[in-house]
Amino acid sequence: QVQLVESGGGLVQAGDSLRLSCATSGFTSTFSVYAMGWFRQAPGKEREFVALIGGGSGSNRTYADSVKDRFTISRDNAKETIYLQMNNLKLEDTDDYYCVRASAYYGTRARGPREFDRWGQGTQVAVSS
Repeated sequence: QVQLVESGGGLVQAGDSLRLSCATSGFTSTFSVYAMGWFRQAPGKEREFVALIGGGSGSNRTYADSVKDRFTISRDNAKETIYLQMNNLKLEDTDDYYCVRASAYYGTRARGPREFDRWGQGTQVAVSS
């Protein structure tokens, strides 16, 4: 059974940093081959793509324009975990953040929610002024 478990969310002030983690388990193929990513969603809004990291070394990384230069996605294949380092947080970064696995078909091309086949339960990030 595939599991994605996020942690690291919390309440911070604008300008602060947070690091989210996503521990995975149950992948039938080696974790390292999968592209992984993060989405976020606020109540009443659509899910928004945040970042994606390719398999292997993770050198292939893509970010939403809204977080580029502030957020960094990374992975530790030995620990089967991905991370999202969030710096210079803004009020508009307040959302629930979800760890996702890209489907094997889309891989690093995945961007829309339907192109990811596994989702975590989410972790809440709240940024105050």
